[in-house]
Order: sequence, then C-alpha cells, then structure tokens
Amino acid sequence: ASAASAAIDHMHDWALGTPKDDWVSMGIPADGSYGIEPGIIYSYPVRCSDGRYEIVDGLSVSEFSRDRMKTTEAELREERAAIEDLL
Repeated sequence: ASAASAAIDHMHDWALGTPKDDWVSMGIPADGSYGIEPGIIYSYPVRCSDGRYEIVDGLSVSEFSRDRMKTTEAELREERAAIEDLL
C-alpha cells in the first residue's frame, strides 16, 4: 500500500505541480546533477509545473549525505548490471 500511495503522490505532483517555494523527491533519469552520472534512475529534488519537472540545483549536501548518495548510486548500478541482459 505504501508503494501505491507513493506512486499516486508522485503522479499528483508531476501532473498538478509543486508549490513554487517547495520541492519533492522524484525518481528520474540521472543527468549528472549532484555528481550522479547518467545511466540510472535516481531520486532527485525537483519542482514540477505544467506536467514537467526540473531538478532543484544548489541544495546543500552534507558529507554524510553525499556518502549515502554515492552508496545508493553504486547499489543502483549493481542492480542495473545484474539485469542488463534483459534490457
């Protein structure tokens, strides 16, 4: 149920937008932002408007959070490599 609720929230924010002074986390194709190299789907801070999303640049990231982000990136790349022959 929590995954279904998250999917509904995700689509709601994408379709109807986020408040101008706020942002949400959304799994989107990595584009190099925040040091995450392209090739995976990664959760970024985004603002949504008119059915489009834009990554929020310039948020402060602590060293602890940066380490966790890199660990998550490595795990996602390992998972992608494990199923690459199915893609």
